[in-house]
Amino acid sequence: MAALARFNTPPQVIIGAGASDLVGEESKRLKARRVLLVTEPGIARMGVADQVLRALSKAGVAAVTYDKVQPDPTDANVAEGLEILRREDCTVVVGVGGGSPIDAAKAIAVMSANPGAIADYMGYHKVPNSGAPVIAIPTTAGTGSEVTKVVVIGDTKRGVKMMCLDLHFLPAVALVDYKLTMSMPQALTANVGLDSLVHGVEAYISRKANPLTDVLALAAIRQIAANIRTAWAEPGNESAREAMMLGATMGGMAFSNASVALIHGMSRPLGAVFHLHHGLSNAVLIPAVMSYNAPACGERFADIARAMGLDVAGLSAAQAAQRAVAALAKLNADLQVPRLRDCNIPRDALEKALPKMAADAIASGSPANNPRVPSPEEIIELYRQAY
Repeated sequence: MAALARFNTPPQVIIGAGASDLVGEESKRLKARRVLLVTEPGIARMGVADQVLRALSKAGVAAVTYDKVQPDPTDANVAEGLEILRREDCTVVVGVGGGSPIDAAKAIAVMSANPGAIADYMGYHKVPNSGAPVIAIPTTAGTGSEVTKVVVIGDTKRGVKMMCLDLHFLPAVALVDYKLTMSMPQALTANVGLDSLVHGVEAYISRKANPLTDVLALAAIRQIAANIRTAWAEPGNESAREAMMLGATMGGMAFSNASVALIHGMSRPLGAVFHLHHGLSNAVLIPAVMSYNAPACGERFADIARAMGLDVAGLSAAQAAQRAVAALAKLNADLQVPRLRDCNIPRDALEKALPKMAADAIASGSPANNPRVPSPEEIIELYRQAY
């Protein structure tokens, strides 16, 4: 590990059934004059946003809603939400939903106190000022955005997903209520659950891993590997849903401080070009990229195998690593994750996009954290293998 390691997490994380009901109390603690609730149309239709608004009203906190965040939020979403925040004099931002509305909420809050556009803050540690405090309420056991200092926002002019990392993006409060995940459909359960698993795996094999992130990464892998099939097959299983939410939050803490690696670097361009859901664009890459990675860090993959509950007694590190890779691929198959060819992506369209996607993946910085740092040509070949 490096001589020094930084670890950042929200100062207030409240986890468990009913945590979301505390949004009013926490908003008052943050001295909210008025709250901007940021969400997306699906969450609004499900009534979750109304539930949060009722909790705010019960606490005597006024609120306005911006519910136009799209999957994979864009700089346009940030600008629209920011205009409402300023017009309505909101001093606290509440993000409700999956990673898209929570990322949008964090970006809107930061831009409330910083000049220019969100594109000016792409990359690492570029935000000069603290923005409005954010309360993050996740409704999927997936991105871990409620506990990270990272946002991913689409740049509509350049057609890329911008990764922005800065301590100022960290929420002030995370209200992690597994009850809000109970209505997730099967495909979304698989996609966001595998995204969480990748967070744990990539945090553990990252070149920036440290002892604190290692503990959380392995714990996240254990929770998710032991429960994801049950959560997928039995949507109403509260025990599995609760375990998945805990795993997602721990995975978020791990990767936010150790960084993600090659899968995330490759998945962002895939989502930007072909508009795949973020979790799906990660999941489809798992078999090819993990097979590529394993030879470079056999001992770490052996640890991952043990965290997944695999019996690797008597095996060499290399053999145990291969067992982990096979188990990850089987998990994809069991959860019916498609290949890229089954995602309405024509082969000729993929081939045309490959050079730009490889360049954008490397430019994101994430592949540099990988235990095996790839060339553009190797990234192109991995995309082809995933097809």
